[in-house]
Amino acid sequence: MYIKDLRGGETIRSIYMCRGKRSAETRNGKPYDNLILQDKTGSLDGKVWDPNSQGIADYEEKDFIEVYGEVITYNNNLQLNIKQLRKAAEGEYDPADYMPVTDKSIDGMYQELMNYVRHISNEYLRRAVEYYFVKDEAFIKAFKGHSAAKTVHHGFCGGLLEHTLSVVRMCDYFAGAYEILNKDLLIASAICHDIGKVRELSAFPDNDYTDEGQLIGHIVIGSEMLSDAIRSIPGFPEILANEWKHCILAHHGELEFGSPKKPALAEALALNLADNTDAKMQTLKEAFKDKNNTDWLGYNRLFESNLRKTSI
Repeated sequence: MYIKDLRGGETIRSIYMCRGKRSAETRNGKPYDNLILQDKTGSLDGKVWDPNSQGIADYEEKDFIEVYGEVITYNNNLQLNIKQLRKAAEGEYDPADYMPVTDKSIDGMYQELMNYVRHISNEYLRRAVEYYFVKDEAFIKAFKGHSAAKTVHHGFCGGLLEHTLSVVRMCDYFAGAYEILNKDLLIASAICHDIGKVRELSAFPDNDYTDEGQLIGHIVIGSEMLSDAIRSIPGFPEILANEWKHCILAHHGELEFGSPKKPALAEALALNLADNTDAKMQTLKEAFKDKNNTDWLGYNRLFESNLRKTSI
C-alpha cells in the first residue's frame, strides 16, 4: 500500500525502502529504532519498539523491508508501529516505486527551461548557461533527476528542475514589471542559482549531503561552477562575471541563511525573493498534502506559526 493512501487505525503489511534508521532509548532505558520509510508517494515515520524480538530481522538503511504493523496518528502525523520486519528479496519490489518523483513532465519542464535559455540576448551569459544546460550531458542528466533539497522542499526526483523553472518564471515576471532589472542577468541567474546542488546532494535513493556539500555548500559550489563556464568563453566581461556570481552568492538573502553576501544588486534581490517564495509555497503544498481542510498541522519552525488549510 502506498504511503499516501495510509490512514490511522489500519493494520498493514507492505514493502518500503528504509531511508533512515536510528537507534534510541525510551525514558525507561528500553532500546527502540526510529525509521523513515519511503515510497514514491512520500515518507512515513516508523517505530520498532522491540528491535530484539523474534519478529524483527536484521536490516540496514537503504534496504527494502517488508513491515507489518499498525498505523497510528501521533502529533497530527501518521506513524507506523512495526511488529514484524524482514528484508525483502530482489524480485519482490520495483525500485522505481520507491523514489519520490515530480508529478510534472520532466522533459516538458526542461524544454520550457531551454526556451528561456534561447531568449537570453546577451551572448556571454547565454553561452555560459549553455555550457552546462546544453553541452554537458552528465550535468543535464543529473539536473533532471535531482532533488532541490534533502527534506525541506522539492525533495523528490525532478524537484531541482521544478523549483528552478518556478523561480525562472517568477523572475521573468519581475523583469517585465520592474524596468530597473536587467532581464538577461536575472534569468541567467535564476536558471543557474541552484546548479551546485547536483554536487551538494547525492542522487536518489540516498539524497543526502555529500562531503563537498557539507564542507562547502551549494552556493559556493555554484559560484565555482559559474567560474568554470565563464573561463571557457573568451572575452567574458569581468564586471558581468562578478555581477552574475554575486546573484548566486546572495540568493539566500541573509548571512544566517547561508549566503556569503547579502544582495547588493536589484537582480540579486529579485532572485532571492523568487527563490524564497517558491521554497516556502512548495513547503506549504507538501505540508498540506492529504490533509483535511480543518486539520491544524501544529507549530512549524520554518514559518514560526501553527498552520491550517483554508476552509474553502
